[in-house]
Amino acid sequence: MILGLIPSRLGSTRLKKKPLLEINGLPIIIHTLKRAKLSKRLTKIIVCTDSKEIMDMVKKHGGDCVITSKKHNNGTERINEVAKKYNPKLVIDIQGDEPLLDPTHIDKVISHHQKNTHYDIILPNLKFKASKSENIVKVVSDKNDKVLYLSRSQIPFPFKVKPKFYKKHLSIISFKPKALKKFCSFKQSELEKIEGIELMRALENNIQIGTFSLNSNTFSVDIKDDYLRAIKAFKKDKFRNAY
Repeated sequence: MILGLIPSRLGSTRLKKKPLLEINGLPIIIHTLKRAKLSKRLTKIIVCTDSKEIMDMVKKHGGDCVITSKKHNNGTERINEVAKKYNPKLVIDIQGDEPLLDPTHIDKVISHHQKNTHYDIILPNLKFKASKSENIVKVVSDKNDKVLYLSRSQIPFPFKVKPKFYKKHLSIISFKPKALKKFCSFKQSELEKIEGIELMRALENNIQIGTFSLNSNTFSVDIKDDYLRAIKAFKKDKFRNAY
């Protein structure tokens, strides 16, 4: 069983009630859910939320949803609460704020993890040009694609040589179930608190994260500019007619 879990909360601070904002006739969370359902590799898909409003919307559109605790610090903790009720081979964390999610990427992440089982977590990346935006999490990896660090800062910093490209954190993450449980057994780490990046907790506790590059135009809706950009992008979206 390969379990797809979509964490979603209503209390986003940068964009009020973000999951329920409509784009092209549907709320953001429903776009994410319906596109995840286009994956060929996921056995089951569940939205994990602390909001009855989100649950009601998901059920209205025929999706599975579970109400979780309001005490979780992040989406990874939220999906762990639900994952414990199953016995999956892999748990795929699909961020609920990606209305332009490419379902083929889910399948590629799953396939990559199944071929690279020495990693506890697989975090795909997108190569992109320089950006100083703090809303974009950058990935630094070694020559074997092991993740070394994650940051909202511009890393690696072009002090002597300008990098050919940077790597952007993509919001489909594959966990071995034991790694997910282990992650949640630790308290929030110092670098996690400083950077506001939950997977720093994994790195600080020696949980092995691998990465690989995908070609993608997808992006998270974090702020109003992202929302307006997503509305525009849907005019040319190739998956919208599939649902």
